[in-house]
Amino acid sequence: MSPLVSVLIPYRNAENTLEEALAGILAERDVPIEVLAVDDGSTDGGPALIARLAANDPRIAALQTGGVGIARALACAHAAARAPFLARMDADDVSLPDRLRLQVDALRKDDRLGVVGTRVEPFPDEAVGEGLARYVAWQNAIVTTEDHDREIFVEAPLCHPSVMLRREAFEAVGAFRDVHWPEDYDLWLRLHAAGYGLAKVDRTLLRWRHHPGRATFRDSRYAIVRFIEAKAHYLAPRLARDPRALVVWGAGPTGRKLARALAAEGAKAAAFVDIDPKKIGRTARGAPIVPKVSLDPAKHFVLVAVGARGARDLIRTDLAALAFVERRDFFCCS
Repeated sequence: MSPLVSVLIPYRNAENTLEEALAGILAERDVPIEVLAVDDGSTDGGPALIARLAANDPRIAALQTGGVGIARALACAHAAARAPFLARMDADDVSLPDRLRLQVDALRKDDRLGVVGTRVEPFPDEAVGEGLARYVAWQNAIVTTEDHDREIFVEAPLCHPSVMLRREAFEAVGAFRDVHWPEDYDLWLRLHAAGYGLAKVDRTLLRWRHHPGRATFRDSRYAIVRFIEAKAHYLAPRLARDPRALVVWGAGPTGRKLARALAAEGAKAAAFVDIDPKKIGRTARGAPIVPKVSLDPAKHFVLVAVGARGARDLIRTDLAALAFVERRDFFCCS
């Protein structure tokens, strides 16, 4: 039987977690699958483990790259995949029952969707700090396509190893790319820019393992400045089509960094907004700092970039009171 879902699992030195990771995926018998396990330069017993499992389960295919990095390892898996749906999985996470079936159902029910994730549970507890817990709680609260449209420029709204992609949409936007910012966020932004919907199954269907050595903590592509550059790169074409003046709400470090990245993409802020009365009348990056009451949705398009916790929702309320409509007249970017 031809697979309905190709599961892409790149790994490197994951001998201790690979078997558990595959067990959850292989337990799903209602969906015809193939598992493409890509050894990306392992020096432990992981490849031998995959070879043993593959000998007993024809759904598993063992691939090797020699060590080229996650984006190109995923490209290797994609090239070998045969199914119309592509699911992601990392070699140290745990897929929970019915994950693939529910994601296939969601993609089949809505042709506009390009990718469907799930809610996730980070573990083990000792590796989940306050910042990660807040991020996962934020991510898990974003479920519908409208939620993802609203939050896409705040942070990466999908947990990469939890997603299933519609192959047609994935290939239409250029598939996996090796970029200098996070490769998963780049993909979500490209799908969004092309008009594809992003959504989640409203259930926790992946246990997301964390440990100090993961790429998120040591790879320069995951630095905050790289996320800002990615946002600016995909915001700039949208801003170029809007005749209104660009205003950045936030004259502090967060707003200035976004304005700098936007300027590098050809989108210069005409003004900044700040609620600190001491800043009003000054300048930031050569543009005036103005009060919020000066904003007009007929004249201004606003990007909200303020780092203070809780500020985003307060600013949304302020902008709504000024007749600004989110996604039409402003985006939140932090």
